[in-house]
Amino acid sequence: MTIDKFERLLNLITALLETTRPLTAMELQSRVPGYPDNKDSFRRAFERDKDELREMGVPLLLESVPGVDPPIDGYRIDRSRYYLRDPGLETDELAALNLAASAVRVGDVDQSTALWKLGGVDGASSADPTLDVAMDALPTDPQLASLYQACSERRACTFLYNDKVRVIEPQGVSYQRGHWYLTGWDSATASERTFRVDRFSGDVTMGKPRSFDRRERASTPVMEPWQLGEGEELVARMLVDADHVAWAARQLGDSIPVEYLADGSAIFDIAVVNWPAFRSFVLTFLDHAELLGPETMRAQMISWLQMVAS
Repeated sequence: MTIDKFERLLNLITALLETTRPLTAMELQSRVPGYPDNKDSFRRAFERDKDELREMGVPLLLESVPGVDPPIDGYRIDRSRYYLRDPGLETDELAALNLAASAVRVGDVDQSTALWKLGGVDGASSADPTLDVAMDALPTDPQLASLYQACSERRACTFLYNDKVRVIEPQGVSYQRGHWYLTGWDSATASERTFRVDRFSGDVTMGKPRSFDRRERASTPVMEPWQLGEGEELVARMLVDADHVAWAARQLGDSIPVEYLADGSAIFDIAVVNWPAFRSFVLTFLDHAELLGPETMRAQMISWLQMVAS
């Protein structure tokens, strides 16, 4: 029977958690299914597995095996640091968690297991009718498991998007406005880009673990519709009348560069990759905003308005 790497790691974690004393490498080779019989091959595979466990935050300990002379090192997992500690939640707090867990479901994933690990709520779904809420299911995508793994293990992702091969250093996966998005560093454009997962063509190919260093990110803001796209990024300059500046500033946020003019109006510099979405935003101001540039974007706006008027 062939055992894949993921199953072998699970078997290794189980063995290291259940042992009452540190286990030597040779003991683990014999106890954990999936390791090669060859000594050198086992050593290389075991070293990689140890690195991956530590990368995932598993508290792997190296300790001397008791009662052995000469001394020899063994391995175990510190249970007190591995398992979730009891947070001491009260019944009403557990009920609130149950309500949240039952209100939203990701695909077909059963979220009740995690809740019961926190203590559960006895008879919550039947005894308390207020906890019987309508289920709102978030859609899943077959690529999500690979993308989450790539983010956690720092694996570069290669995929086909809009007929172009993209090589991305993934930084995060998010769900916004009904769709899943991958955000990462695109070396081809030397910029951070966001891709809609359901528009991938084919499967994602992952590189080796720890193939890149994580880049510093100030935050993970909620993306605006005009930021969610695959087009070329252009910086739009939008002039807003004085009596609409405060509302525009609230909508755009503090990170958008703005130039305040003497008459109270302001010019906002807005990075745009999704032109139709941004066009809709500009039109919400009616005649209280003007798209100043770039010239190509302004010409598109004029052309579109003329087409609608005709």
